[in-house]
Amino acid sequence: MHPWNQPILDSLARRAERLPHALLLHGPRGIGKLALAERASQLLLCEGTGRRPCDACDACRWFRAGNHPDFRRLEPEVLWMEPPEKPSIVIKVEQVRELAEFLYIGSHRGRLRVALVHPAEEMNENAANALLKGLEEPPAGAVFILVSHRPAQLLPTIRSRCVWVPVPLPPREAALEWLAGQDVKDAQRWLAYAGGAPLRAVDHAALGSVALTPVGEREALEPLADALQKIALDRALIAFGLPPKYQAASGSVSREQARGWLAFARKMGEERPLCRHPLNPRLFSAAMLAAMPDLT
Repeated sequence: MHPWNQPILDSLARRAERLPHALLLHGPRGIGKLALAERASQLLLCEGTGRRPCDACDACRWFRAGNHPDFRRLEPEVLWMEPPEKPSIVIKVEQVRELAEFLYIGSHRGRLRVALVHPAEEMNENAANALLKGLEEPPAGAVFILVSHRPAQLLPTIRSRCVWVPVPLPPREAALEWLAGQDVKDAQRWLAYAGGAPLRAVDHAALGSVALTPVGEREALEPLADALQKIALDRALIAFGLPPKYQAASGSVSREQARGWLAFARKMGEERPLCRHPLNPRLFSAAMLAAMPDLT
């Protein structure tokens, strides 16, 4: 788990005996929410006596090996299934139904059963409604940990049945210190480009700058839309005489151009979800680039 999230885990540990049946860990992408949720799951299943996972008991060893009988993880197939399969990009209702079978049997260790859903907003409608039934009438000894980058996209009824646990961006100095430990070059630039999210900064640094050209693969569309949105926001900030937030643009921009760049940034934000289901990635990316305001 990442060090900046340790205080959140400690807070959960102090309330371990009184935790609700459903937690919603939410915050920006790339700040370690999943690792925090995994560690919290291990804490709930740990058979030691401390307020942190002992990493020594049978439960901890099984969890770290990925085979604890009282733990289940729900994720889109695309996060774990290898090609040449065509994995789903959403959590399907069949996965939730299998989870229900797990939750309604007794615990193998006589303790809790923990279900981790990540990212929760990727459930399709049927899956979300199926999970809602478990949240409304939770089995005894069952704990749900939902991880979400965009909680507003969850069903209101799911949100209302969870206790929200905000996971904020880490302090900048803590993030830079961690990035230095990961041997990330030009860490300040990539942390800025990632909006302060260290894990995303690592990914961006590994991939390098996104080329502003049409792309032929679906997987390359969202990074392109992300880059275009950040360029647009930075150019709008420059137009207002402010420093660029993402370090994705430089130079001079007239104040008259600010409105056009803000409109383009909004358009990219609206089109990012569509990047996952394009009919033709090359045409879709070309259309995004063509909508970009004049750079002169």
